[in-house]
Formats: sequence, structure tokens, C-alpha cells
Amino acid sequence: MKVLYPAVRSAIQTLTYALLLAATAPVIAQELNVYSARQEALIKPLLDEFSAETGITVNLVTGKGDALLTRLQAEGRNSPADILITSDAGRLVRAEQAGVLLAKTSPELEAAVPAHLRSPQHYWYGLSVRARALVYNLANVNPDTLSTYEALAQPQWRGRICVRSSSNIYNQSLVASMLAAQGPAKTAVWLDGLVANFARPPQGGDRDQIKAVAAGLCDVAIVNSYYLGGMITSKNEAERAAASKVGIFWPNQDDRGTHVNISGAGVTAASGQPELAVQLITFLTRDTSQQWYAETNNEFPVRGNVPVSELLATWGTFNADPIDVSELGKLNAQAVMAMDRARWK
Repeated sequence: MKVLYPAVRSAIQTLTYALLLAATAPVIAQELNVYSARQEALIKPLLDEFSAETGITVNLVTGKGDALLTRLQAEGRNSPADILITSDAGRLVRAEQAGVLLAKTSPELEAAVPAHLRSPQHYWYGLSVRARALVYNLANVNPDTLSTYEALAQPQWRGRICVRSSSNIYNQSLVASMLAAQGPAKTAVWLDGLVANFARPPQGGDRDQIKAVAAGLCDVAIVNSYYLGGMITSKNEAERAAASKVGIFWPNQDDRGTHVNISGAGVTAASGQPELAVQLITFLTRDTSQQWYAETNNEFPVRGNVPVSELLATWGTFNADPIDVSELGKLNAQAVMAMDRARWK
């Protein structure tokens, strides 16, 4: 007959109780919280597909890019966000510098995203590429007269250029790319000439610039190409009509190439599940996700093997500026000051 001493009996009872608790405890569902500057329609279908494949619930909060960064900074380590998705390398670098992102990497992400389209320190990764093109009035402009961003500062374009305000991050990054390519002195001269050629004070968004060109208020506008794609495929008849009156031109094809930027994502510093967050970002860079996004928003995939949308294919291929896009964020403050000095409102 075995005799169990009180201490042994107590230990067995404790272990048995713990095992029973573990067996009956509810399984806690895995969740990720995403702060996204991309509109819900442009990201949620992909997040839903990720959830269907993995069983991981993804909660989405959308907002303006700058507002989401401010929110992350205010929430600090208490932020519920696991991932930040936002547009423009300038904003991603700001988030990196603000300390709200966590450096994370994986072999899959390194292979999927070209080095010049991601943070050198692994804080963020490009998910799509956007090009800042020239849109011109088909009736008033011979495309043979177009060439470079720099040429838009020449006297022949006096009173013929439309562009949105200097507070827009897309324009700030364009000027940052000019600083990287031409240096401060030449960029200052270019800015003075460009501003002198504005047809009107900067106002509205990129679609408004396209509409102004179509209406003959100006002859050329600087815009992100996907806005024109959205107007061509719009359900709004007036937008489609305006888009039919303009053409698209890829500048700087004989030198550094057309200015491009990204939308991208990074794991937040506050994330309690950084490995799951990396899993989601990796999912967003896979071929099928890239193709869906390219078709839906007329942006360019970060993966060179993924085809562009049928619409983008009709615009032809172009050489893109190979600059490391992190430089656009690093030069942002200098670009803003240069634009202020040129009185770009």
C-alpha cells in the first residue's frame, strides 16, 4: 500500500487543478489592430482575406495620415495599434523618427520589397508604388513640348501650371527628390520659376488639378497618376468626361526618371504581437495581394514580377527614379523651407 505524504498529495492536487483549468479555459482569439491612412475600401478586402486564411481577426481604424501619427504619439506605449499603414515615404520616415515604429524584418519581406522601397533600418516596407506624373490638356499641349519637371520652370509655361499646395506631402517629396538630384541652389532656382508659372494659387487635391486642366484653366498639372486612373474608371460621368480631355506624360525619361513614392506599413513600437504584425505585412506584399491592390487603386506593385492593371498598361512603361525613398523623408524639412522661400503657398 502506497502512502502519499501531505506535501506530495498537495502538489498533485495543485497540478491536477492547473491542468483542469488549462483544459477548460477559453481559447483567446488572436487579433491585430491596424491604423490605416488608406481608405477602408482600398485595404479592408485584403485584411478580410488575411483573416479568412489565418483565423486572425484584424480590427481596422482609418484616418488621415498626419492624424494617425499624432494619435500614435499621444497614445505612446498604451496604443492598441499593431500596424501603421500610411502613404508617402515622408510620413513613414516621420513615424520612424517619432519612435512609434519597431524595427522588424523577415527573409520574406526582404525578398519581396526592393531595398530602395523600404526603410534601411527595417522600420517600414513599401506596399505599392505611385508615380507623380504630368497631366496635360490634349487640345492645348503637344506632348513633344514636355520633357522634365525642371522644364516646367521655363518662361513658355508662364500661367499654365496647376498644382496643389506646398503643405501636401506629395509635393514636398517631389521637391525632396529634386534636392537629392540637383542640390539646394538649383532647386531654389527651379522653385522660383515653377511658382512664377502657376496659373492660379494652389488649391484642391490632385483630381481638382486634373479637372482644371480639362476645363482649360491651366495646361499642365503635376499629379499622382492613380488619381487620373480613378477618374477614368469613375462612376461619375463628369469625372470621366474630364479625364477624356487630358493625356499623361512621364517626365525625366532621359535622365533620372519619373519621381515615384510608396504607400507602406510598419509594426508599431507598442505592438504586443510584432510577429503576427510581420505576418500581416508579409501577406500584403505577396503576389496576389499586390495584384489586387494594383487593379483596385491603379498603383504600381512593389514586386517587379506582378503585372500592372490593364489601364496602367495603356499608359506605357516608364523609367522610375531609383532614389532610396527614405531620402525623401530625410530631406522633407529642407524641402518645406525651400518651398516657403519660393512662396509656394
